Formats: sequence, structure tokens, C-alpha cells
Amino acid sequence: QAQLVESGGGLVQPGGSLRLSCAASGFTFSTYRIHWYRQPPGKEREYVADISNTGQITQYADSVKGRFTISRDNAKNTVYLQMNSLKPEDTAAYYCKVSLSGNRNYWGQGTQVTVSS
Repeated sequence: QAQLVESGGGLVQPGGSLRLSCAASGFTFSTYRIHWYRQPPGKEREYVADISNTGQITQYADSVKGRFTISRDNAKNTVYLQMNSLKPEDTAAYYCKVSLSGNRNYWGQGTQVTVSS
């Protein structure tokens, strides 16, 4: 059974930084692309970024491009999301996701990021 566990969220002032982690288990991590999504309060879940299985290809939502960096360490079965220059509108629950063969999607439980002075 695939499992994803996010960590690293918290309260940060505008302009600050946080690094989120997504620890994976139960599947061959180095084979799969991993995605980050977020869900702001009262809104739909939205795409943030994703990274290819090797880490060579990354993609970002326009709203975070230039401020967030996604990376992975296949030896540690972990994906990271470095978030810099945080804004109040980045406040959300952040989730990682993997889509395994057969269109099976697995999500973590989420980690809360609050950007406020």
C-alpha cells in the first residue's frame, strides 16, 4: 500500500521561507512522478508543482514559479518543496500525490502552511 507523509508546515511571516517534505513508502519511489497540490481555506485543491522520477524535469503553477522549488532524493524516498518569498495567498494545506499504474492516486494527509504577520 502506497503511503505519503507530508511534514514541514507551520506559521511564517510574509517574505519568509519553509521547506516541506513528502516521505514515501509502499511503492518503487524512483519510478514515479510526484506532485504537490494545495487547498486554500474555502477553495478547491489546486496544482502547485511536480517532478519527474529522475528529478530532471520539473513544472510549476504560474502562481509559484520563481518562488518555489521542487526536488527529490530517491535514496531517501522523499520529495521536497522549498518555498521562498511566501505570501499570505500561499496559506493552504499542502498535499503530495502519486499516480500509480492503473490510475490509482494516493495522497498524503497534508501539512498546513499559514503565512501571516
